[in-house]
Amino acid sequence: MSEQLGEQHGEGQEQGFIAHLIELRDRLLRMVLAIILVFASLFVFSEEIFSYFAQPLLALMPEGTSMIATGVTSPFLVPFKLVLMLSVLVSLPYLLYQLWSFVAPGLYKHERSLVVPLVFSSVMLFYCGIAFAYYVVFPLIFGFFIAIAPEGVSVMTDIGQYLDFILAIFFAFGIAFEMPVATFLLVHAGATTTASLAEKRPYIIVGVFVIGMLLTPPDVISQSLLAIPMWLLFEAGLLASRIVEKNRPDDEDEYQPLSEDEMEAELDKMDLDEDEVEKNR
Repeated sequence: MSEQLGEQHGEGQEQGFIAHLIELRDRLLRMVLAIILVFASLFVFSEEIFSYFAQPLLALMPEGTSMIATGVTSPFLVPFKLVLMLSVLVSLPYLLYQLWSFVAPGLYKHERSLVVPLVFSSVMLFYCGIAFAYYVVFPLIFGFFIAIAPEGVSVMTDIGQYLDFILAIFFAFGIAFEMPVATFLLVHAGATTTASLAEKRPYIIVGVFVIGMLLTPPDVISQSLLAIPMWLLFEAGLLASRIVEKNRPDDEDEYQPLSEDEMEAELDKMDLDEDEVEKNR
């Protein structure tokens, strides 16, 4: 009897695994289709989009200078790459929704109630990081680089290098602005506590300045513009974690996995119940 149950259980697991793979494939196809649709809608305006993202540098360049394209294919590939990256960013809420729909059935009720606000806040913080980089950081660092150019040197930036630079800055600030979410998740998962993080604040401040040094150009302005918001966002995440800890019930039941002995006892109980059903037939 137990062998038959084991075979049926194995077949059920295999069928469930295949069903999950099919669902994952469908979700991925929807995600790719969404990116393609957004890309097709935006590529018509690729020149205007590139001009918009190049405006922070163009507005500060000396009169009579402009950006250049050193590669033969750069005038086409650079706007193409920019629009593709922008399509992914625009589609990000829908992409995360598809991922959420795939994993949601396997989550507990309290986990599902927590994931939605975390995903929403993560997306908004990532967008805020990009906006902060574009409207605050770019004018300052481009103005600094142009001002320190030696006399007689014309600043004529290659569009490919410029795109790589701004995408790296966008990614760095977008990830850095996730500091509150990362802090909250560490505390909620039990990896640390708010008291422990508060004690380690000096080390964290030094760490964010080191991260700013590694992720930004080698100048004090851009490093500080990344490190200071990261520190402030860490404080915001610490405050949110303290509020959640304060409002969390003391007797909240947490999930505890079964030990091997408990699991074997449950399986034996299932076998006995099956035998009783067979005897009563």
